Amino acid sequence: MAKLVAKTYGDALFTLALEENKTDILCSEVESLVSILKDNPELKALMNHPKITREEKLKVVEDVFKGRLDDELTGFLVLLLKKDRYSELDAILEYFTAKVKEFKGIGVAFVTSAVELRDAQKDEIKNKLLATTDYRQMEMHYIVDKSLIGGVIIRLGDRVVDSSIRTRLEGIKKELVQLQIA
Repeated sequence: MAKLVAKTYGDALFTLALEENKTDILCSEVESLVSILKDNPELKALMNHPKITREEKLKVVEDVFKGRLDDELTGFLVLLLKKDRYSELDAILEYFTAKVKEFKGIGVAFVTSAVELRDAQKDEIKNKLLATTDYRQMEMHYIVDKSLIGGVIIRLGDRVVDSSIRTRLEGIKKELVQLQIA
């Protein structure tokens, strides 16, 4: 249900951004809003508190964001409050940002390796991803996970390429267990 809500409202915000020709502006404002909410967890707690009335929450949104955020985004926050969907704000904004990046041809890749990759290796991975996908740009995120032992795991959207030694060892282990059982 939460994913459906995020998709529905995220698509609505994206459609508004396209219609108003404000995809860049709203995407930038959404990133700022995400940062504000991350830096102020008490604001998030206040907005999701069940004993604070909707009217009080609407006043907080007006006081805090009116004139600081684009009117469309402020209006969107008001709509979420009126529809009792404010608790889904993080997922909605994440969905919207992903949708804008997809629209602009920006792929978001997460590369997990056992050790810190050198710049040349990072460039090679990025160039390979650009060459094998339809994306015009790549937003790269690098993560070190020593439990991989070696190799890398690349996640791009719902696609995963896992060439880690840990996964290969787990595969060999499963094969050996099946051999012993048979």
